[in-house]
Order: sequence, then C-alpha cells, then structure tokens
Amino acid sequence: MSVKDKNIIIGISGGIAAYKIPMLVRLLRKAGANVQVIMTESAHDFVTPVTLATLSGRPVLTDFVKDDTGTWNNHVSLGLWADLMVFAPVTANTLAKMAHGQADNFLLAVYMSAKCPVMIAPAMDLDMYAHPATKANLKKLQTYGYDIIPATEGELASGLTGYGRMEEPENIFAHINDFFKKKSDLTGKKVLVTAGPTYESIDPVRFIGNHSSGKMGIAIAEEAAERGAEVVLVLGPTHLQTSHPNIKTINVQNAAQMYEAVHKEFDNADITVMAAAVADFTPEQTATEKIKKSGDTMSLKLKATKDILAALGQKKNGRQILIGFAMETENEKANALKKLHKKNLDFIVLNSLREKNAGFKHDTNKVSILTKTGDIIDYPLKNKKDVAADIFDLVLASNK
Repeated sequence: MSVKDKNIIIGISGGIAAYKIPMLVRLLRKAGANVQVIMTESAHDFVTPVTLATLSGRPVLTDFVKDDTGTWNNHVSLGLWADLMVFAPVTANTLAKMAHGQADNFLLAVYMSAKCPVMIAPAMDLDMYAHPATKANLKKLQTYGYDIIPATEGELASGLTGYGRMEEPENIFAHINDFFKKKSDLTGKKVLVTAGPTYESIDPVRFIGNHSSGKMGIAIAEEAAERGAEVVLVLGPTHLQTSHPNIKTINVQNAAQMYEAVHKEFDNADITVMAAAVADFTPEQTATEKIKKSGDTMSLKLKATKDILAALGQKKNGRQILIGFAMETENEKANALKKLHKKNLDFIVLNSLREKNAGFKHDTNKVSILTKTGDIIDYPLKNKKDVAADIFDLVLASNK
C-alpha cells in the first residue's frame, strides 16, 4: 500500500518554510494522492494559494465561509474525509494551540474534527524550538499518538544556525509513504493478543486482581488490525473495549478462562502477543456465599494458575512468533531475559514499575524489547499506540 488514492490534508501555518510545501504537494499528487491544502491566514504571506491550488487540483481553504459564494466550508466533513493530516510547517503558535485544543481558525477546527492519524513537521527559530514550552507541547502531542517529524539542523531565517529547520519536502513525502506502506505489512497474518487483568474469585463479592487496565494490549490489537492483520483479542475484565472491525474480542474473567480461550486460538495465529497481566495464583476454594468477617485475621489458601505463556512456548511451531511481557521492579533485564529463554519466547517486552508514567493505567509506556538472539532495544517514553507500532516494526524487521 502507498499514498495512491489516499486523502491527505496538508495544513500550513505561517512560517517561512511554507514556501517549500508546493514541492510536497507535487510529490504527493504525482504519487496519486488526493491532496487538500488548508492554510492559516498568516501562511498566505509565505506561499500563494494560487500555486497550491494549481498543484493540488483543489481550491485552497482558509476560512469557514467562501467569500465569493457565502458557502460554508464544512470542517467536520473534511476531518472525516482525510486518511492523514499533515501539518507542515508548524509554528510554535500553532503547535501550542494544537496541544491545548484551541480552535480559533479553520485549520484547527478541521484538526479538532479529524479522526485520522496526524503528522507534525515543526519549523521555527532555534531558541523557540529549544524552549521548554515547545518541548512540552511536542511531548503532549506525542502522547496523543501523533507522529512528530523532528526539525533538523541548518541555516534558519534569522541567519542563525541550529535546530528548528523543517525537514525537507522529499523526506516528509518518504515519511508519509512509509506510513501507508506500514498499513498493509500484516495483511494476511493472524494475530492473537491478550490484554487486561484476570480476576480470581474469592467469593461472589471479592477477587484477587491487579491494576492492569488493558490499554497496552488493546493498543497492540488495534495496531495489528490497522496494519491489515486478522486479530483475536482475549480480553480480561476492563471497562475498555475496541470496535475495530478487524478485531474479534473474546471476553474472559479469570486465568483458567484465558488459558482455554488462548489455546483454542493459538494454532491459527502467526503472531501471538501476551500482554495480559495474568494472575499467578488463584484461591484453592471459591466460596459460594459472601465470606463474613469473623475475627481480626483471615487465611486464604492459594494454588498456582496454569502458566499460559510457558504452555504456548512448548506448543509453538517454527513459523509462529511468540511475544511475552515482563513487568519487573528489580533486576529488570536479567529477569526478563531469564523469562524469555525459560518460556521459549521470540521477544519479550520489558516495562518497569519504577518508570514514571509507564506501566499500568497510563496512556504512555517506556519499554525495552529483548530478543532471543540477545539484542536489547531500549525505547523512550511513548504513547502506547507508538509502543505497539515499535513492537510490530521490530518483529517484521527481524523476520525479513
């Protein structure tokens, strides 16, 4: 899959780098994309709408109302039309408005209405790019799952030299093209994912559980589906769900139910990602009625649950890829590597409870991925959607 026949919005804000965007529009149109350019009012000072309209084959939009006819430009319809929205160049001002949901012009109203992925190519002077507020805004937008195309180093409009120069149009085009290629790289594959906690019942009221929300596993399932895979998601008890049409969800409550569901689906899976936080122990006896308080102490006898990951490691064949997760609090990499080999995994994704804004319940995660060949790849803190993309990128690159 490439950019051919894709609907792409190019959003131009008022920076000097806007003069480069006609080349980007030309490259996209030559590759067969449908391009709609939207400009802020100040962007008109740096590149003409006539040039961009000629190259895109569509009228350039700036205002909510067309001056000549009084017709309303529907920002909602445009947001739904787009397969991708690319902001290039993005000034510090527009960046701040995007991060904080301020929709005071037509471009930002379309952005707030868009359901598609968003790419951002910032361009500003070096001190503005290095300012803590700009860094915070970029980081915030990354947590939304947006793709940041970092500014490069070079000569700037101020005459200074440093970071803040917008990436060249040819490289932005390559980035866009690679994005759409990824959208089909799991076509024909069957992916099995587990997510969420398990609840092991003590009585009809109480259970043993953990703090997993299922966010990471659901992000993995959705990433695989968006890349063309047929996905089965075995989901523990959580308020979160997914409505992606390529995902079949099997809801379970406890470790035994997850074991059964996973084993029924595993033989058909090309890639299995065990992201669920499965209980290691379950009550030996489950009371049929609520246990009444009697005295100051209570003893609960537990037994081990079946080790789903180890069982799959013994069962998998040479064509199947098995990925586990490890949540550690000490000796993280050593413990994760031990788990990888003991359970016959191809990859293990390590996250630590010691990392701020990572792990259970957060929208972000900071992971290291260990491979059976001995490689350890450390990743920075990212939105969980981006972590999911990193996992599949590595798996596919390792199996070429």
